Amino acid sequence: MSVLWRRGVVYLLAALAIVYVGYRLPGLLPGDYVTTVYGGAEVVLTADQEQLLRARYAAADNFFSYLQNLLLLDWGESWAHKTPVFTLIMAALPWTLLLMGGAHLLATALGMIAGVEAAWRRGGRLEKAGVGSMTLLQGVPELALGVVLLLVFSYQLGWLPAGGGLSAYAEAGTGGLLLDLLRHLLLPLATLVLAWFPGNFLLARASMVLVLRQPFLVTARAKGLPPWRVRYRHAARNVLLPLVTRFGLRLAFMVTGALVVETLFAYPGLGTLLYQAISLRDLPLVQGIVLAAILALLAVNLGLELLYGRLDPRTW
Repeated sequence: MSVLWRRGVVYLLAALAIVYVGYRLPGLLPGDYVTTVYGGAEVVLTADQEQLLRARYAAADNFFSYLQNLLLLDWGESWAHKTPVFTLIMAALPWTLLLMGGAHLLATALGMIAGVEAAWRRGGRLEKAGVGSMTLLQGVPELALGVVLLLVFSYQLGWLPAGGGLSAYAEAGTGGLLLDLLRHLLLPLATLVLAWFPGNFLLARASMVLVLRQPFLVTARAKGLPPWRVRYRHAARNVLLPLVTRFGLRLAFMVTGALVVETLFAYPGLGTLLYQAISLRDLPLVQGIVLAAILALLAVNLGLELLYGRLDPRTW
């Protein structure tokens, strides 16, 4: 109990420090909302009008009032959308969770299975080809993968939509909406899976190769256990810890990690919302999304520490 109490205090202090940084950091962006919105407009502002607008859209300087409002779920109002920040984040969050969560689960599960099988057959041609191809694929940026998939499957073949989350005139009914949602989801999901699968594969294979040298596997084989049971029930369980760490770290950065892919495919998630907010210098919205990312990072780290205790009691 004392261990949990100490870790809780540490996470609370870390949350306060990081929230303060997230509160101050967006204000360091060059330019401001008034210049961004009215700088290229045909409307010419007088000096008094510009001064009034700057005073209206000035960022709050009282951190303690800001923190008190956060605890009351009052994250401010978006200057560009004229909507509460918390409402905008809650509307975009399910889209990001669907895309990023699905990509994480698929990339982790497929990478673990492929890595375990490759390590079990180490030294063979298939294993060497897999390691070589995954090493090359890992160096390809998400943006490049997304552009290639977009050009091939959307513009050349016309099989999948180029962007968005749903069609403007999707078929009525649950089945039609679900099919339309999956069609829009497929390209960004495939982009992220292809980008993250090689790292999971290489990590699982390297961890599995080390495990295969352990004496307890010799004992498991001597007991006459089936190969699949030795491979997954005894050996692969030791691969879970590094994969869970990688999964948690990537999931914690789902907001910033989704920015490039969501923007490329015009996907209506937090990444696209953050890009729009930064472009318009919408500071309350930028602060809110950064805060959501911070809270996600801390929550995932705390969850990983608790999960480590289950997977390997020695970590406690």
